[in-house]
Amino acid sequence: MPTPYAYFRKQFVPLAEAKIGVMTHAFNYGTAVFEGVRGNWNPEERQLYLFRMREHFERFTRSCRILKIELPYTVDEYCEITSKLVEMCGYQEDIYVRPLGYKSSEAVGVRLHDLEDDFLLFVTPFGPYLDVEAGIRCGTSSWRRIDDNVIPARAKVTGLYVNSALAKTEANENGYDEAIMLTHDGHVSEGSGENIFIIMGNQLITPPVSDNILVGITRESVMLMAREELGMETVERTIDRSELYIADECFMTGTAAHVSPVLEVDHRKVGDGGIGPRTARLQKLYFDAIRGKMPKYLRWCTPVYKLVRT
Repeated sequence: MPTPYAYFRKQFVPLAEAKIGVMTHAFNYGTAVFEGVRGNWNPEERQLYLFRMREHFERFTRSCRILKIELPYTVDEYCEITSKLVEMCGYQEDIYVRPLGYKSSEAVGVRLHDLEDDFLLFVTPFGPYLDVEAGIRCGTSSWRRIDDNVIPARAKVTGLYVNSALAKTEANENGYDEAIMLTHDGHVSEGSGENIFIIMGNQLITPPVSDNILVGITRESVMLMAREELGMETVERTIDRSELYIADECFMTGTAAHVSPVLEVDHRKVGDGGIGPRTARLQKLYFDAIRGKMPKYLRWCTPVYKLVRT
């Protein structure tokens, strides 16, 4: 039977005991950074694989640097703590691991300096975030993606995600599954929590880092597999909104969303309105890779359980 634990104030504790005070600075001002690491259950092997954990913590340390959060851990130590915590919890299903670096002082006042920093980590079961099998319908949001000189897009800052929440809720209330956010000058940026790709002819195209995207780890994984498995190089360039309407295929990528085919944008079918053949191929490759089924990409997967679990 799984038992939820957390890593909190430098020790492993039952999840129910990991509490912060109402005056915590991060809670009041959004002064925290986070990551999301997927654990993917392989039922045939009865093994849980953490996907690209090291890369997530490398990005986590960069986010901390941007928000002036100083923590006494190396990337190796983050990985060791995470592996131990996930094993302690004992889940035999897909999970989501949430590391959080935050301003832990119980203090009122807007700033980043002269505050204490802390780190916490918890694990939760987490199934599909979007309907990756059937595909999704997207709408262009009226909420623009925050510019890097407002809140740095390359850092996963908790406060920044109010922008995403506004876009996501607007999309859902308008009958869509997900939002597509534009930059301040009207170019395609990303979803509320995903990077976006289109396929036109033989080109795989995605917005560049300069269009205020999060530099996604799933994004980079898919770009590599597209090149190595399908012989498709990715072009990183600015994408106009109207290009979404005339693309042959479209999909979104993210730790939570995996590879999610986009069937419709703003009530216009993408291609023939079904899951495109190259999207389907990339999706299968990705799912095989994250569950440890492709020896070529096992370097991305960290097995949690040392022994076969019964």
